[in-house]
Amino acid sequence: MELAVQGMNLLVSSLLWELALAVLVLNLPFGFWRGGVRRFSLTWFLAVHLPVPLVVGLRLLAKQEWHVTTFLVLATFFFLGQYLGGKLRQWWQRRRDALATRRGSTRT
Repeated sequence: MELAVQGMNLLVSSLLWELALAVLVLNLPFGFWRGGVRRFSLTWFLAVHLPVPLVVGLRLLAKQEWHVTTFLVLATFFFLGQYLGGKLRQWWQRRRDALATRRGSTRT
């Protein structure tokens, strides 16, 4: 029962959610990068795995212990940052292409 109470205390910890938000923001540029490279290539592998030591460093700086709850929250926000960064790249590319098309049609 004590473990369940400890897990609930972690879920309401503002430090954990601040750390999770930092992990998400940290992963946005890596997800943006990952979205523009061939899947399972070396650059894709680097875009996915380079932020891992940074996330571990953030966790150590925040003095967050390893609990299942902490791991699940941070891993979720890690992958959410990767996903949103990739979606941001798709949006940016569509917008860039639409602007290029619009400029090309007005010049001719």
